[in-house]
Amino acid sequence: MSATQPAQPVQPKVTEREARQVAEAAREQDWRKPSFAKELFLGRFRLDLIHPHPLPADEDVRRGEAFLARLRVFCENELAGGLAARIEREARIPDETVRGLKELGALGMKIGTEYGGLGLTQVYYNKALALVGSVSPAIGALLSAHQSIGVPQPLKMFGTQEQKDTYLPRCATTAISAFLLTEPDVGSDPARLATTAVPDGEDAYVLDGVKLWTTNGVVADLLVVMARVPRSEGHRGGITAFVVEADSPGITVEHRNAFMGLRGLENGVTRLHRVRVPAAQRIGAEGAGLKIALTTLNTGRLSLPAMCVGAGKWCLKIAREWSGVREQWGRPVARHEAVGAKISFIAATTFALEAVVDLASQMADEDRNDIRIEAALAKLYGSEMAWLMADELVQIRGGRGFETAESLAARGERAVPAEQMLRDLRINRIFEGSTEIMHLLIAREAVDAHLSVAGDLIDPDKALADKAKAGARATGFYARWLPKLATGPGQVPGTYREFHPAGHPDLATHLRYVERGARKLARSTFLAMARWQGRMETKQGFLGRIVDIGAELFAMSAACVRAEHLRATGEHGREAYQLADAFCRQSRLRVEELFGRLWANTDDLDRKVVEGVLGGTYTWLEEGVLDPSGDGPWIADAAPGPSPHENVHRPLR
Repeated sequence: MSATQPAQPVQPKVTEREARQVAEAAREQDWRKPSFAKELFLGRFRLDLIHPHPLPADEDVRRGEAFLARLRVFCENELAGGLAARIEREARIPDETVRGLKELGALGMKIGTEYGGLGLTQVYYNKALALVGSVSPAIGALLSAHQSIGVPQPLKMFGTQEQKDTYLPRCATTAISAFLLTEPDVGSDPARLATTAVPDGEDAYVLDGVKLWTTNGVVADLLVVMARVPRSEGHRGGITAFVVEADSPGITVEHRNAFMGLRGLENGVTRLHRVRVPAAQRIGAEGAGLKIALTTLNTGRLSLPAMCVGAGKWCLKIAREWSGVREQWGRPVARHEAVGAKISFIAATTFALEAVVDLASQMADEDRNDIRIEAALAKLYGSEMAWLMADELVQIRGGRGFETAESLAARGERAVPAEQMLRDLRINRIFEGSTEIMHLLIAREAVDAHLSVAGDLIDPDKALADKAKAGARATGFYARWLPKLATGPGQVPGTYREFHPAGHPDLATHLRYVERGARKLARSTFLAMARWQGRMETKQGFLGRIVDIGAELFAMSAACVRAEHLRATGEHGREAYQLADAFCRQSRLRVEELFGRLWANTDDLDRKVVEGVLGGTYTWLEEGVLDPSGDGPWIADAAPGPSPHENVHRPLR
């Protein structure tokens, strides 16, 4: 088909089963390296995989610390110039700030030195994001979207040498990149992707479609575009990734989106109309695009919880300073138990979240463990806990927490942007996989071992012979596995005794709890599979709680390992043990509640209420209000064709 007659994108009609099959095909199927979190969900507490705490190489530390020092000076100067307030006020990152970041090399933090980048490790990349994100989360998002999911990461992992030589030096120094996957009617269900890439001869593709929520898309120089190649002779087809020049003919940024938070985010709507892309700019094979995206996110997801760590540190600082000087009923509010509990939660959770991110990041750098579950848990846990910490800070600040920083400054008080922090953090529970999607993604990995041996038993499409073979495999697997869930080191007093040094809280008791909890978690998962079988995938409430328990157990493990590492190195050991102890005690309360809600919950009743709501049974409950949103369409028209809008693309120079 020629470029003058492109196929018109049509929204694919897919069943729920077909959508699941597309997602399943994009998964990494094999586990070639050990995974602490995977073992945890199977009831095996492999402390040896994370303890002693892995450490970065001396040269990595030297290079990372040197860059952090330069970045800190830059950020302090920008703060002194009122950058944070300016971004919030103008809803834009100033061009001169971006130029300064380019000159520092911040665009190339994760790009190798051979391509002009800084070659930082994941650990120091995350520390840099936490630092710059404390100045402005919008700047953190710009740098993260560029390097974690934009052009550099997929090219590093899947690009040809020619592609790396062509694009990585640009990305390291001047070119900002964006990732274009989501569409107006396609979110976490890529099976319905409508943007097409039609082959045009042997050496090119023609792209047509509309992409939504294109972080960095408004200012990007380079794009990673996911599009569907139609199956035809010589083309296997499927979702495919391309590197596309943002100023290519036919590309229009139709709108710059505005949000409740991250006001400086350069996020928009991008239309591609008959955009011709050379075949040499395809990343990987046809049909490999979704797998490339998911693999890229395995470590890319760590950037988001890294900035959540920075948010937690800031919340702790403000809570400490404010609650020590604000008095009520004759003493500082921090001395009142109701407020003190919130401060303890912020401090302990910040410690644990940093432990999770640092541990997962160092494991990613060493590449000796498969961290796909650990990174996903870090994203899920970090985004949820950071939101709670910011919410508690707003409560601690009271009316001043609800008041804007600009208003506070105008009447002579310190310009604390607590309400802005809450707004800025809210998107993290949606970005790069919403909490609900992360629950399903992690749950799928958590039950992978069960589906590998018994999946054919519950697959309605499998023949009787296949089910018989699966039954034999399952019998052997469970005969070996189930007895190991009955007892373990967690029931033996004195286990993990190195985590109970003299004069310190007893963290060994918490690790024994984690070991027992892991076995209980695995037993619960097995019981659910036996009970619901093929319907297990519809029990999203149950699966979400299973994942949340796993996240808490992982965080407890990381907190204890980090505390022992700090004690062994002589750095804040006593204080770290106390924080880890506080976190584990708080976490155990949450775990016990989650275990109880696995089997005692309102899931069935909730489904009935939802059916009633959708069926109009409760419309009487909506009476007495007016809807200011009007009668516009819920989803904007994304029909292919030329853009009727002005191009608002503005590359930063």
